[in-house]
Amino acid sequence: MKVSDILRVKGNTLYTISPEDLLANALDLMSEKDIGSLVVMEQGKLVGMLTFREVIQQVVKNKGSVGDTRVRAAMDSTPHTCAMDTELDEVRRLMLERHARYTPVMEKHMLMGVISFYDVAKAVVEAQDFENKLLKAYIRDWPEDSPDSRFV
Repeated sequence: MKVSDILRVKGNTLYTISPEDLLANALDLMSEKDIGSLVVMEQGKLVGMLTFREVIQQVVKNKGSVGDTRVRAAMDSTPHTCAMDTELDEVRRLMLERHARYTPVMEKHMLMGVISFYDVAKAVVEAQDFENKLLKAYIRDWPEDSPDSRFV
C-alpha cells in the first residue's frame, strides 16, 4: 500500500498557516477544525509543521502562555516528508523513528496532503481485516476430500 492510497480515501482537505501568523491564531484554527497539525507555508513552499507537540513546548518555554509568539518560533522547520509513491511500511518506520505524528506528502515541490499516524494505523488495520476475511473465506471453502481437511 502506498501513501497515495491513503490520501485517496482520506480526501484532500489541507490546513495551512503562515510562519508570521500568531501562534494563538494557529491554536484557534486547530481547535475550530479539530486537527492536530498545520502545514506552515511561505510563498507557496513548505517551511515547517506545527503540531500540538511544538505548541506545548512553546507554552512551557513562555511559562504558560503563547503571548505574541509567531508560528515561526514554535514550528518544526525541518519536517520529514514523504511522496505519493512511498510505501506505507516506510512511512510507518520513519514516523516511529522520528516520533512524528504527522508527515507532509510532497510531489516535487507541491504539497499533496498530510498523513497522520492515525491514518497509517487505520490503513494497516483495514488491510489486516481484509486479509483475515480472505483467509477465513479460503479456509471455509477448503475441499472436504482434501488430505489437509483434517487440519481445519
